[in-house]
Amino acid sequence: MSNFQLGLIIAGGVVLAAIVAFNAWSAHRNAPKRAKPPEPDGAAEPALRQEPAFDAGGAPVEGADVPGAGTDPSFDGHTVDLRDAMQLPVPPSERRGGLDPLIDAIAPLVAEQIVSGDAALAALPPTRRAGSKAFAIEGFNESTQQWETPVAGQRYSHFQAGVQLANRVGALNEIEFSEFVVKAQGFADAINAAADFPDMLHEVARARELDQFAGDHDAQLAFVLRARHAAWSPGYVQQNAVRLGFTPGAIPGRLVLPASGPGLPPVLTLAYDTQFALSDDPEQSAIRDITLSLDVAQVHRSEQPFARLREVAAALGEAMDGALCDQNGTPLPAMTMDPIAADLELLYDKLDSRELSAGSLLARRLFS
Repeated sequence: MSNFQLGLIIAGGVVLAAIVAFNAWSAHRNAPKRAKPPEPDGAAEPALRQEPAFDAGGAPVEGADVPGAGTDPSFDGHTVDLRDAMQLPVPPSERRGGLDPLIDAIAPLVAEQIVSGDAALAALPPTRRAGSKAFAIEGFNESTQQWETPVAGQRYSHFQAGVQLANRVGALNEIEFSEFVVKAQGFADAINAAADFPDMLHEVARARELDQFAGDHDAQLAFVLRARHAAWSPGYVQQNAVRLGFTPGAIPGRLVLPASGPGLPPVLTLAYDTQFALSDDPEQSAIRDITLSLDVAQVHRSEQPFARLREVAAALGEAMDGALCDQNGTPLPAMTMDPIAADLELLYDKLDSRELSAGSLLARRLFS
């Protein structure tokens, strides 16, 4: 074999090795980022909890205290609670609950005699809906002197039936009002009570006016965090989100940032394609974008949800090398967020003036 042939063989081997090395480097570079293994000193991520279910009014419920909701972008392993830093007040206790003439059509039901809770429960209709609207019956407890859903072992002097005037499906219509009357009258007959129903046309008109107000003041914000370079695995997304206080949701590919108190809907939602979370090998799934969303009417303004959304987006963007975009994929400069914040403050004021403050029980029922 000549020196020339030997040189060609060596050169070919070098080129082949270079190609293999480049392909390996390229595959590693483009592979989805994975979650880092636990720290050797035994440090653990914040405890994970399941996403809340729904309460009787159709509003999300979070029923336990929650971990801190923020961290600095360096992610040095020390969690920083953004709520402590901003000194956010805890939302006040609900002053109004149950049926309310502000958002419900209500019919008094006067019984001929005291009715036991057991008898009232046995007489309740099997469903708590009239069409697409929430339907409820409450009794006035003789002992507590409070309206409540009938409870076994209690005694009630009179009752009231109600149907919600509007929700995100639309306004109460004549068919739904008629269904409400049928159900309430059936309950009244069962407990020997006289029902006094409001005028249908008046209540339907009230429902349309309320629905118009709700439609004009409903805000659900969604922003996209898009990977600038390498994609993300589901574990990588969850690891970074958990460090900011998010907890896994009931739906795969969904995480929620709990509110500061029990019984309140989550402040923010983080979501990505469910198929990635359900794949046979999730760590090989390549997530290019995630969605951060805020349901304004469901969260009390004292939580400062939009400010926290901005903090979360900035922290995740820096840690995961992502760019904040609108739902069409257009990058959003920081200056575009200030006008949104100002508009939200005006929206909060308008909801307050209508006694439908964001995050209140009535607002959560109406905007559901």
